[in-house]
Amino acid sequence: MDIISDVLGYLFWIILLVAMISPWLSMRSLRSSRLRLIAYIEQKYGYRVITMIHRQETVGLLGVPIYRYIDIEDSEAIIRAIRATPSDKPIMLILHTPGGLVLAASQIAMALKAHPAKKVIVVPHYAMSGGTLITLAADEIVMDKNAVLGPLDPQLAAPGGAYLPGPSILKAVELKGKDKVDDQTLILADMAEKAISQIKGIIVSLIKDKVGEEQAKAIAEKLASGYYTHDYPITVEQVRELGFKVSTDIPPEVYDLMALYPQARTSRPGIEYLPYPSSPRPASRNAGQS
Repeated sequence: MDIISDVLGYLFWIILLVAMISPWLSMRSLRSSRLRLIAYIEQKYGYRVITMIHRQETVGLLGVPIYRYIDIEDSEAIIRAIRATPSDKPIMLILHTPGGLVLAASQIAMALKAHPAKKVIVVPHYAMSGGTLITLAADEIVMDKNAVLGPLDPQLAAPGGAYLPGPSILKAVELKGKDKVDDQTLILADMAEKAISQIKGIIVSLIKDKVGEEQAKAIAEKLASGYYTHDYPITVEQVRELGFKVSTDIPPEVYDLMALYPQARTSRPGIEYLPYPSSPRPASRNAGQS
């Protein structure tokens, strides 16, 4: 009986160790695959490739999901990569993000804009909010035909932890009247007005050399002043209507790279399909035999 207990105890610790190490080994293998593919893309297309791909990935102890967005750590890493790139070397930034901190996105956009050589941003699926701000710094935008960008209206933290769109705060104060709202709302409105003005200024500085200052101001007004809701998907056609040149010729290797950034498993039904073209599975040799 003691031997069985000892064996079960050893098995428990082995299983626990494997459960702890497996996610780390899996992520290490994925990262190696990513780096090999990035090196191949660089060699094939002649760009310095940088990626900022935010997923809810299964990483860490026992595969705990971690949610990602643009933060200061991202801006520091990308600015280091840009700084280490020779001034005559073009950069390809592969971007997939829901957005994040304005400060971090602005730093990335301005550092990318300042790089002397050509800058190409590739959006295989979406680059919302701060991701759109970074995209505006590109000399060339390449999007999948179904990919989208997003509006740049500032989102302000309100009491209770909620985030409210700056233009809507100003609209509420306008409709209700300054004398009929509390001091906290007036403070939020003041911050919203300043935030909108600031983001417009950044947008204009990023694009005025490409579209002219007047058109740049019109684009900034449309993107930052609440014309769209914050999660509105701006399509390829709408990006072109704003005045930007957009290609839909994404290098096929970019899609292969995206497959190496897995989304964390959830309780929702999975999306499954067979590769196309597919061949039917051969019937069992015993099928139909009596």
